[in-house]
Amino acid sequence: MNDRANDRAEDAPSASAVPVRWHRRVLTLAFPIVLANLTQPILGAVDTAVAGHLDSASYLGGVALGGLFFNFVFWGFGFLRMGTTGLVAQSFGADDQAGLRMNIVRALLLAFAIGVVVLALQVPLIDFAVRTIGGSDEVQRHARTYCHARIWAAPLALANYVVLGWLLGTQRVRVALVTQVFINAVNIVAVLLYVYAFHWGVAGIGAATATADALGLAFGAVLLWQMRPRGLPPLERAALLDRDALTRMVAINRDIFVRTMCLLGTFGWLAHLGARQGDATLAANALLLNFQTFMAYGLDGFAHAAEALVGAAIGARNRDAFRHAVKVAMLWSALGALCFAIVYWAAGASIVEGLTDQPAVRATAEAFLPWTALSPVVSVWGFLLDGVFIGATRTRELMTSMIVSLGVFLAASWALVGTHGNHGLWAALLLFMAARGLTLARLLPRLAHDVGPDSGPDTAGRHG
Repeated sequence: MNDRANDRAEDAPSASAVPVRWHRRVLTLAFPIVLANLTQPILGAVDTAVAGHLDSASYLGGVALGGLFFNFVFWGFGFLRMGTTGLVAQSFGADDQAGLRMNIVRALLLAFAIGVVVLALQVPLIDFAVRTIGGSDEVQRHARTYCHARIWAAPLALANYVVLGWLLGTQRVRVALVTQVFINAVNIVAVLLYVYAFHWGVAGIGAATATADALGLAFGAVLLWQMRPRGLPPLERAALLDRDALTRMVAINRDIFVRTMCLLGTFGWLAHLGARQGDATLAANALLLNFQTFMAYGLDGFAHAAEALVGAAIGARNRDAFRHAVKVAMLWSALGALCFAIVYWAAGASIVEGLTDQPAVRATAEAFLPWTALSPVVSVWGFLLDGVFIGATRTRELMTSMIVSLGVFLAASWALVGTHGNHGLWAALLLFMAARGLTLARLLPRLAHDVGPDSGPDTAGRHG
């Protein structure tokens, strides 16, 4: 029996039930992405552990502040990954080979242009960010050292986002996994070499990430060249600069940029309020945010699978495929969130002890561990629905949702931190996460209605 016959047999029991093949598709896409994503916080944990075992807590605080700066600069331009995935996934669903090529070329040009601007403005950007977030003079000094060592790879790091977006949009998740593992393996080897062999200290941690970004782009460029669409005519400047396509790309990227800046503004304000409570609280929150980041990267694997499948369903104008993708991704996301919550509740203290040997930081972090166990079951819905709306390129709704959620966080932090300290700060963060999920869930029925007819060509999962 061929694949289409198998699909019909699986569909037969109930028209309303989700076919078994959709569970296979989501898991086949999600697991490699989960593994690829989890290499990111593992890398962050290695950087944290290396800094946390240096002579003073100020090194850890400096790396934490420097990492927040790059969250703003690099993650702030995360639309290069997300926008590329949405546009490429829709071209993939529509079997538009020219669109697949055009979207990545436009995105790469934009990435390099932004990276050059970041390099030109690096001194005022770093100075402003470090002063705004705060911390002791020693922490700020280490943060500047880290940032200046890492920032030289800015254009390459942003181009890597585009490469990853194209791979996810075309559902080449195994290749995406290999690429991310390569980048992060280089980074881990480099940080150990630069810090322990060359004794570069905090500068070595930043330089290791820059090295990994450079080698990672070279590796990704080779892979993209091997997988390029074949048989297309030469790329024409007029098509590349098509006004309608550029206008759409700019609108999508603008919306995602505002959305991401609201997200990063939330974490920046959280760091600022933590820094006002002392270096130990700042460092403890940095450790606990590794829990949040690790969980977010893991659960985002299902969100990325939803991006690819939702984008392909919309490109094919298939509402059934859209509904199946959302339902199955939501189910597996919820199960994943529950697993994270259980692990954090049972093993949180042991994880903290492995990340630092500073007694004050350990004691402070362990006092707030219950918030990290609660966070996965609150945060998962916003993560998953982000992927759905990115795949649909409905970025205006994403932007509006995040603005509302930021308002919730600011109001909650103003009301709670003064009386409840760092506990109030973590409560405000969870209210922010809850608001993300609730605001997007309210818009989901409208999105499903706009997809297209109840059936259509089944193009999702061609590459797995």
